[in-house]
Amino acid sequence: MNWEEVIAPRVREVPPSGIRKFFDLVSEVDDVISLGVGEPDFVTPWHIREASFYSLERGDTMYTSNYGLLELRREITNYLKKNYNVSYDPQGETLVTVGVSEALDLALRALVEQGDEVILPEPSYVSYKPSTILAGGKAVKVQTDRKNEFKLTAEALEEVITEQSKILILCYPNNPTGAIMERDELLEIAQVVEEHDLIVLADEIYAELTYGQEHTSFASLPGMKERTILFNGFSKAYAMTGWRIGYAAAPEPIIQAMMKIHQYTMLCAPIVSQKAALEALRNGRREVDKMTDAYNQRRRVITKGLNDIGLDCFEPQGAFYAFPSIEATGLSAEEFAERLLQEEGVVVIPGGVFGESGQGFIRCSYASSLEDINEALNRMERFIKKI
Repeated sequence: MNWEEVIAPRVREVPPSGIRKFFDLVSEVDDVISLGVGEPDFVTPWHIREASFYSLERGDTMYTSNYGLLELRREITNYLKKNYNVSYDPQGETLVTVGVSEALDLALRALVEQGDEVILPEPSYVSYKPSTILAGGKAVKVQTDRKNEFKLTAEALEEVITEQSKILILCYPNNPTGAIMERDELLEIAQVVEEHDLIVLADEIYAELTYGQEHTSFASLPGMKERTILFNGFSKAYAMTGWRIGYAAAPEPIIQAMMKIHQYTMLCAPIVSQKAALEALRNGRREVDKMTDAYNQRRRVITKGLNDIGLDCFEPQGAFYAFPSIEATGLSAEEFAERLLQEEGVVVIPGGVFGESGQGFIRCSYASSLEDINEALNRMERFIKKI
């Protein structure tokens, strides 16, 4: 059997996740501290877990509507209106998905035709490019850099737009850099989007995790709701990664198209996760604030610590990632990360995993305890002195 001929070319083109490689290496090292996982170290708050137990006791084990529980969709639209001043119809403009990852996949498959260009500000989350390729599109990078705190500029966006450009993916607060975009900066992007008739996929999964700045939803900008598919979910702010529950909000024709794919592939998100999400939206604000305060403290510690040991790091304003430069060490990001793991037992992710613009940087997650962060910084300092 010639497997090269059997496997679809677009799948062969997609490389394995660079992040997964480092988790495979972890098994070979003892006493590991991980700053690699983009996952809260908090357990899902008790009242959310309890709501899921009660739903099971009541026998809520059946399918829901393809769109998701209407009760949950109403809470989602209430949340978006209250927090980000953007209004959606729970009946036709929202879709509950199996995490934001599924929502992204559905949107790309619903919109992208062969050869359409999808613009990705880099460094970018690892799934954006592969998902674009699998949908038949062409991923086009637009570089952001350290001197501008990894923010997308209208000028940089203009430079990469062609007649084939169709979609812009925005992720702010950003994974992997921790950058945010303020309202006036987003308004400049919105002007370019309108001029070139683009659709924006706005991944706002870290919207709750900002420090000293209020999040501006791209869909809330004048004229942008009709051009935006808004993604959000429960994994990060509510410490619900394993529940795999997210949602998309968009104009009804787009949601209808996404739902067609969703109903034939996923059918619906698990009802127990939907019930948990309902409780999170209704009664989870206090825990979100507590976790955000904890991340803020860790953010200050890790940023100061990285700068003190000689790794230049701007202060992230969102999410729970720091993105320091390792160029002063003379090592590539890949070599730095591999040696740091093998010699000191600390996991970080090389920036090149997030695109060429990430070369020379590493991603350090501060969704870990202060104890682990401080110990990781001590080990990193020892490693840097050694090299």
